[in-house]
Amino acid sequence: MKLSVVIPVYNEKNTIKDLIRKVDSVISDKEIIIVDDYSTDGTREILKSLEDNNRYRIFFHDKNMGKGAALRTGFKYVSGDIVIIQDADLEYDPREYEKLITPIIEGNADVVFGSRFLAGPHRVLLFWHYLGNKILTTLSNIFTNLNLTDMETCYKVFKKEVLNGINLKSNRFGFEPEFTVKIAKRRYRIYEVPISYFGRDYSEGKKITWKDGIIAIWCIIRYKVKD
Repeated sequence: MKLSVVIPVYNEKNTIKDLIRKVDSVISDKEIIIVDDYSTDGTREILKSLEDNNRYRIFFHDKNMGKGAALRTGFKYVSGDIVIIQDADLEYDPREYEKLITPIIEGNADVVFGSRFLAGPHRVLLFWHYLGNKILTTLSNIFTNLNLTDMETCYKVFKKEVLNGINLKSNRFGFEPEFTVKIAKRRYRIYEVPISYFGRDYSEGKKITWKDGIIAIWCIIRYKVKD
């Protein structure tokens, strides 16, 4: 089964080359789709230097629109059987793709979440960020009747046909709760797999803030009530 790796990128000049190298090194049958969300730190120029490499499909937004918008752009060009979302910041390890896709390949799942809170090694970081994640996951579970441990994880892996059954609208980090609510409403088979997590703090470039948490709460309620 062919894997489509969709990478939304915004201002990640210090990590984008290493991230692409790591994705390149795993699972031979794959395509790599990169969407630059109007980076201004030099990331855009790095990606432009790779445009002639036929291993990558690279797209550029004309203005900054957010992670959800970048993912929607990437999803338009997916041709693989399985889709995996990969952030460009090296917080998540592409060497774990194989265990993430295994429940789908074995016919047990339609969607797989990589959970940072099940058993994998993780960097010890910000308590309030951790608590925010747990609150959002719990609220999401209340509205979806799922028992996820990590709704906000980057690693969401799914069959390509899942994209045909949902209409995604969120532009920023609201993508995470929107996607979760919509796959729950359609009763897709969902698995969780433990993953490692090499988190960053804000001095290292982390972008999500408390404002995105408020938006996530709104998205959970909004998309539960109305698609």
